[in-house]
Amino acid sequence: MENFNKETKYLRAKERVEKLKKFYGNLLSYVLVIALLAGINYWTNEWRYMWFLWAAFGWGIGIVFQAIQIFKINPFFGRDWEERKIKEIMRDEEQQNRWE
Repeated sequence: MENFNKETKYLRAKERVEKLKKFYGNLLSYVLVIALLAGINYWTNEWRYMWFLWAAFGWGIGIVFQAIQIFKINPFFGRDWEERKIKEIMRDEEQQNRWE
């Protein structure tokens, strides 16, 4: 049983590291591409119309939502709400099974 718990923890940690790698890769791509677009924007019309901001805003929203998911920032339910709710539901089901 102890090996199972260690293995489960290891797999969860590995999955979290993979998600973090993906997030940081996306963030780096965002910074590089938006910088390139800003350079092109300046070169073509010298900031008369900053069209690169549309791409920065749209892509930035996706990055923010990914960060919220990765870093478990949930302004609506608190930091550990999901884990507590899972344990509560499991406890309730266990109690129901005792009486059946």
